[in-house]
Amino acid sequence: MNTATDNFYQFDEEFRNSIATVDKSGKRVWIYPKKPAGRLHNYRVIVAIILLVLFFTGPFLRVDGHPFMLVNIFDRKFILFGQVFWPQDFILLALAMLTFFVFIILFTVVFGRVWCGWACPQTLFMEMVFRKIEYWIEGDANQQRKLAQQPWNREKILKKVSKQLIFMVISLIISHTVMAYLIGLDEMLKIISQPPTEHLAGFIGLMAFTGVFYFVFSWFREQACIAVCPYGRLQGVLLDKNSIVVAYDWLRGEPRGKLKKNQPDPDKGDCIDCKLCVHVCPTGIDIRNGTQLECVNCTACIDACDEVMVKIGKPRGLIRFASYNSIRDGVKKLFTTRVAGYSVVLTALLGVLVYLLSTRSDVESTILKMPGTLYQRTPEGNITNLYQVEFVNKTFDDLKLNLIVEEPQGALLRKVGGEPESVVKAGNLLKEMYLIELPADKVVKAKMNIRLGVYHDDRKLETIKAKFVGPVHSHHDRVKGER
Repeated sequence: MNTATDNFYQFDEEFRNSIATVDKSGKRVWIYPKKPAGRLHNYRVIVAIILLVLFFTGPFLRVDGHPFMLVNIFDRKFILFGQVFWPQDFILLALAMLTFFVFIILFTVVFGRVWCGWACPQTLFMEMVFRKIEYWIEGDANQQRKLAQQPWNREKILKKVSKQLIFMVISLIISHTVMAYLIGLDEMLKIISQPPTEHLAGFIGLMAFTGVFYFVFSWFREQACIAVCPYGRLQGVLLDKNSIVVAYDWLRGEPRGKLKKNQPDPDKGDCIDCKLCVHVCPTGIDIRNGTQLECVNCTACIDACDEVMVKIGKPRGLIRFASYNSIRDGVKKLFTTRVAGYSVVLTALLGVLVYLLSTRSDVESTILKMPGTLYQRTPEGNITNLYQVEFVNKTFDDLKLNLIVEEPQGALLRKVGGEPESVVKAGNLLKEMYLIELPADKVVKAKMNIRLGVYHDDRKLETIKAKFVGPVHSHHDRVKGER
């Protein structure tokens, strides 16, 4: 590392002793970021529009009349991309979540906190919805500061009240959308179309969600990323010097200094210390100090710096997506040993998940011998066992199910009570009692394996197995019986 690098880090290490949003007395420092603009910001706007459209239209999307996405934790019913999952699919859901977390870890190891700046709901709503409204009503950063400092007159009251009212309405819309994902669009429409007393719990939930969203986006803001979000803390563990992050090229930029017109200084770097990268930062940090907990990779500083570089006739990219090592050595290296390890684990998890999803049955059945019962003999001398069979219907439709004993041959199956066919309601569980009868000469040992097929409309859904208990015969008894 050269002298410029050494001096840079010695000079700026002091920033790690505090955060930009809290002053020395511990009070909140309100952030007024300058309105961002530029090539990357335009890309973020496009991504934000796509994600917001997907979010708000999601509850209205249907697959065969059922929600495209539903996360009903109250009824333990989950619909992902039109496929329904029940508590019996817990292993699948747990594996899917584990795969998602490993993907996030791998993505962070390689690309840093790109998720936070481009796709996280907190950043998406804060920067692309609420902050845009704030700029529209109150103006850019300087106008906002001036408005905050001036006395409460007609202009200030009008702007502040109108902004807060709009914030409340948007928070209300977001809370209704989230509720539709949790309980379904039809149930949510019932809550808003009927008196609150008819659906008191749902009404209270909507108001609570609205209050939380309004609080976060109108006051708490960047503190959610800095003080609450665990992903920011994980950054310190997951990132290394090969991770791609929003980074300042200190080798090119240092030492900083003001640019004098028509007087280039060969002893100074490209950074003219304009501090625009600081002014546009929504978390108030100075990216020139290096990778920091508060940075959400929103790229506002890249656009601001590129604009300045163009004006002073310097190459763009003084602040850019890069790793520490790529800046120091001038070599980009993404595929490291750690990335390879995470990739192998992620590939294995994806393989197992795809296999389980592709082999997932519409019905999950279990058969157990009734506890505390032994085999029984019929007047004809046959042996019977009593079983409890449990069917779980994982589909959206009612299913008529039939059981057929496939092994051993000659076994008789009788349902104990109820209708001849087992009708399992959509998403429900049904318990039935069955007797399996075998001729005595077919019972060749104390515990025999039996195999049954579960059928719906002559289509086999799955195979279940159980033990058939019978009397223990000696060799002499068997030979005598044969004679």
